[in-house]
Amino acid sequence: MSKKNIKRIYAQQVFTPRHVMGVEAIVETEGGHIGRATCNSGVSVGTHEVKFAYDGGNRWGGRGVYSAVHAVNTLINDALCGMDVTRQYDLDQAMLAINGDGKAACGGNAIAAVSAALLKAGAKAQGVPLYRYIGGERACRLPVPAAAAFIGDNRWGGGVTNPGMKPSVSFQSYDFSSFSEASYAAWEVYTIWQEEMKKRDIPEGITFMYVIQKGKFKNSDEEIFELMANCIHRAGYDGRVGIQIDFASDTYYDREKKLYRGLLFEAPRDRDTMLDYYIKLINTYPFVSIEDPFYEDDYESHALLTRQVDIQVVGDDLFTTSKARMQKGIEAGACNTMLLKVNQVGTISDAFDAVQFAYDNGYGVMPCESRGEGADIADYCVGIGAGSVREQAILSPAANRFMEIEAELGAQATFWGKKGLKGKRFQG
Repeated sequence: MSKKNIKRIYAQQVFTPRHVMGVEAIVETEGGHIGRATCNSGVSVGTHEVKFAYDGGNRWGGRGVYSAVHAVNTLINDALCGMDVTRQYDLDQAMLAINGDGKAACGGNAIAAVSAALLKAGAKAQGVPLYRYIGGERACRLPVPAAAAFIGDNRWGGGVTNPGMKPSVSFQSYDFSSFSEASYAAWEVYTIWQEEMKKRDIPEGITFMYVIQKGKFKNSDEEIFELMANCIHRAGYDGRVGIQIDFASDTYYDREKKLYRGLLFEAPRDRDTMLDYYIKLINTYPFVSIEDPFYEDDYESHALLTRQVDIQVVGDDLFTTSKARMQKGIEAGACNTMLLKVNQVGTISDAFDAVQFAYDNGYGVMPCESRGEGADIADYCVGIGAGSVREQAILSPAANRFMEIEAELGAQATFWGKKGLKGKRFQG
């Protein structure tokens, strides 16, 4: 029997930084190669994402994942044992075929965790770094990163479908010659921002993101954007560091009244008002990338905005890393970048198919570490040649991994720089 053949697949329920329980899958080969990967849900979860298996009941808020763990230990283990761990597509297809519909039988979280663990075990079996296993010898370019500034909480009275969710905003560090230099610039700007937060008695949370408390900025979020622009200017990085924001707008959309509630304003706003305001923001402040400015099925509005601005417009809930939803977006001209969350669609193969489809149609790809990928998101980015990444410039395991990869590659390492961002402003 080959040393690359799978000996055992098992899983366990684990704690995650998101305060939700995750599925950690472990793959062992006959040669002793081990791959481990975790899958957990995010804060903002689109309705079109693959469905996770949860236990229900009272424990863990109904979101325990022992049922998904059991599916890994039984159904998936039985289906994949003995197969070559380096045959990623075949393995993913075998999982999807379980009981006629593997995602329904096992749960998307079980499928995604195992698929990622298989990928990592395959890299170890081949004796190469994960980014090389994904992208081959051409995997040598590092993406534009960002440093998170804040994620708001209960600022304008909460959203319609998820009162705890608010836009997250970051400093995108793009016009530099290397990832290391981009990271250092992000650190400088973030340090100044941190000083400003201390002046306002805004405490640092358990992560590196600040919680903007209602009352600290009294008039509008434009005060925040003005302050961010000022921090960039003080650091001497005008035109080299910009603002990235995830509006998470689907969270605030009232589908019955067709109004956005609690998004940037206290008063409800319609689509046209939001469209005009987004354009105003982009023309006034140094925004370089915006994500999910409209609700998850509004391809038309995303397309209208994309045509009228010259920066990166990212679809997360709009696309959910789905090739089929990407097709709709491409036909409409909606956005110019797909957010990549590997476990939104299920398997590694499905996710990478969506990535290639995005590239084939001139779209960018921005990976996001919010579903348990941890430092592996760095390898994913370099492996697929992603132009930008959500956050990860500083203060994270992925930031350290990016620096490690850049050092490993040495003279071969390149940095996307401003061309890593989509939009006419950066592609000239």
